[in-house]
Amino acid sequence: MTPVFLDTSYLLALDFSNDQNHQTSIHHWQRITLNLPPLVTTSYVFDEAVTFFNSRGHHGKAIQVCNTLLLSSSVNLIHVDETLFYEGWQYFQQHQDKRYSLPDCISFIVMRKLGADVAFTFDRHFAQAGFAVAP
Repeated sequence: MTPVFLDTSYLLALDFSNDQNHQTSIHHWQRITLNLPPLVTTSYVFDEAVTFFNSRGHHGKAIQVCNTLLLSSSVNLIHVDETLFYEGWQYFQQHQDKRYSLPDCISFIVMRKLGADVAFTFDRHFAQAGFAVAP
């Protein structure tokens, strides 16, 4: 089964009740959990989630959310190595007309390499880059 990319914006919406997309993400997650596709994300997404929660004084939430990612058999965590970093950096440089973040660019590279064409995200940049997004 083709993996689905798990983006930071979706992770944060699921676990941060003040997020504007919290209810949408919760309803979506409840609908898909019975038939959950394999999920993939990157160590940069992991870092963004840790940083988000910790910077808002939610150290325990950072640990809880990210340990769930690390321990889940449904999530493949791709570690950004030197090659992937430079591929993402090259993609970033080639898209000066976009406001993509470097983690987004690395995510796009990972998705293309794995044949993942869907991302669980609220970030419009994934659609701009040609991927389907959910919810």
